[in-house]
Amino acid sequence: MMVPDYALIAEIMLYAEGFVAARPLAQKMVKMYKLCSEQLSQQDHYDYGMRQVKSVLVMAGGQKRANPQLPESLALIRAMQEANVPRFLSEDLPLFHAIVSDLYPDVQMVDTNEYAQLEKAAKEALKKARLQPEPTFVGKVVELQQTLRVRFGVMLVGPAGSGKSTALATLRDSLSSLREGGSKDEGHQKVHTTVFNPKCVSMGELYGEFNDLTQEWRDGLASSFIRQAVVDTADSPELRWTCFDGPVDALWIENMNTVLDDKCVHGIPTRAPHLARPLHHLSSSAGR
Repeated sequence: MMVPDYALIAEIMLYAEGFVAARPLAQKMVKMYKLCSEQLSQQDHYDYGMRQVKSVLVMAGGQKRANPQLPESLALIRAMQEANVPRFLSEDLPLFHAIVSDLYPDVQMVDTNEYAQLEKAAKEALKKARLQPEPTFVGKVVELQQTLRVRFGVMLVGPAGSGKSTALATLRDSLSSLREGGSKDEGHQKVHTTVFNPKCVSMGELYGEFNDLTQEWRDGLASSFIRQAVVDTADSPELRWTCFDGPVDALWIENMNTVLDDKCVHGIPTRAPHLARPLHHLSSSAGR
């Protein structure tokens, strides 16, 4: 057993994504994650491993292909920010931005209106729900969408009443309204959600079980919902989110590890990012 050479792996992946200056960018990226692991606060949901590095590199490749005129360093920085900022606590954000500025002093960050439509739609959705469109909460909705672009399994964490369900409902209504309004962004699609509490049923009722008497398998709630979502999205761009709304414990979450692992993403249609609360953390300034 040995520690993998993150810089070499990142360099090869950047070359594969079409980057020319892959070597210096890979070295700076690995250095940034090393500094973050050493200087930022220690949280259980902070991830600086190979899985996170791979997600950021793939996302950076998408940024580069979507904006060919964008400098390579800026494309990588945007990907790193979109992948990491939503999970950082508010007290860690200034230090993270300072680390990025130190490593990339010559890069002039350009303000992007990539999520301007989503912010506007989120404010309108909140007003329709008779809620105040606070800028901090609207930012949480945008960060949730950013996280869904990186992971297809997301976890919203925080105490009761912190706005987790409202953020999810606001994003759902915003994406649906943008699609109905004629948005050309492929990420703006009508969203259908299936919400249930995994703690209100037994493990057999949740995932399915084998009947020893009849020798038959019976699907559980989770497997039935996800199976139906895959069927519904086979010929449709609309999104189906399966939401496990309840407390997380080791009994039922353990069975979701393989299902929502990155290695299994090709087995699930990319148009149907099943939103399950127990896999990825979205936490920073508010709504934690």
